[in-house]
Formats: sequence, C-alpha cells, structure tokens
Amino acid sequence: MSWVYARLADMDITQLDRRTPKGALHFYLQSVRNALVWKTDGLSERELRTPRTPTGTNLLGIIKHCANVEAGYFGETFGRSWPEADELVSIAEIEADPQADWYATEDQTAQQIIDLYQRVWDFADETITELPLEAPGLVPWWPADRNQVTLHWILIHTTVDLARHAGHADILREGIDQTAGLGATNSNLPDVDWPAYVAKLRALAERF
Repeated sequence: MSWVYARLADMDITQLDRRTPKGALHFYLQSVRNALVWKTDGLSERELRTPRTPTGTNLLGIIKHCANVEAGYFGETFGRSWPEADELVSIAEIEADPQADWYATEDQTAQQIIDLYQRVWDFADETITELPLEAPGLVPWWPADRNQVTLHWILIHTTVDLARHAGHADILREGIDQTAGLGATNSNLPDVDWPAYVAKLRALAERF
C-alpha cells in the first residue's frame, strides 16, 4: 500500500509551530493522525477489515470512525459542512446501525476510506487555521447543558479521542504482524529481545 506512505510523507508535523498554544495542539493532533494511518500501511483489504476483538474492532473501521469524528467536530460544530455528505455516515445510518461508522462496507475500499480521512484533515485544518482558539461552536449531538464549546475545547477533545483509537490500532497491528512503535520514522521502542522479555513476564505471571 505505497499510496498510504506516499501521502504521509507530505504530513510534516515539524512545520507546525509548537511554541504557540494552537500550534502545539495542532502538532499533537496531526501526530496522532499520522500514527493512525501508518498502522494500516502494507496490509491487505482482508487484514484491515478483519474484526480482532469481541466487539469487532478493526483497523479500517477505526480510520472510518475517526474521519467521521473530525468532519463533525471541525465542521458542523463551527457551521461548516463536509462538501460530499454521502461520503460520511449519516445520522439515519447510525440510528439504523449504531456501528455504521466502525466498518467498511463491501463497496468501500481501504484506499477510499484512508483518502477520505486525509481529505478530512485538510477540511479540519481550515477550521483550525482560520479560527482563534476562543472561537465559539456548538456540538449538536451533545446534551444542551454542555454543547456550547470553543475551538480550544474541541482540539483537546478530538486529540484525546483519536489518541485512544491510536492505542487500539497499536495493539491490533502488533497482533497481526508484530509491527509496533510510535511512528514510521521513530519507533520509540528500546532494543530488547522481545521473545525473551515476554517469556520473563509470562513466568512472573504464572507465579500468581
């Protein structure tokens, strides 16, 4: 899947100014986005779609979910609409199937979903770039007593949400082919004899 990695090469987070509050928030949001997409690199359609937990979590479903999350929080919340509404999962689809944004349908390919997510980045980044952190927004699917927000709030909320899903993706990918690490250019893992390490932990656990 060279199309994934080629796109990632353009996502240079070092261009974001982490010395400003907005720049720092944007930097960490983009770093999580990059990690999520990297976890799909080199896998087949079947590997990406296969459910790997008792609740059906799968790598491609995570990407599809995150695309819908960002399009909503950085779009409708601030009065902007995704230009191709049929590319996203609608409220009616969610009402009919509450997991509709967590898996790819038969007529959707991995390339289409990952391309959609990366176009959503551009859409969301327009909101982030154009508005100040204190810009007000309204999340229509949140309860009325807490649905008035700011861009600052939404940047934090979305980054935390995506980071949780990136953790899910970490575990799923390691279970597929032992690929692990923080990112394509920095694994952030020590040089360890992992089979021996796992054996040590298993031996410790078996004492209890």
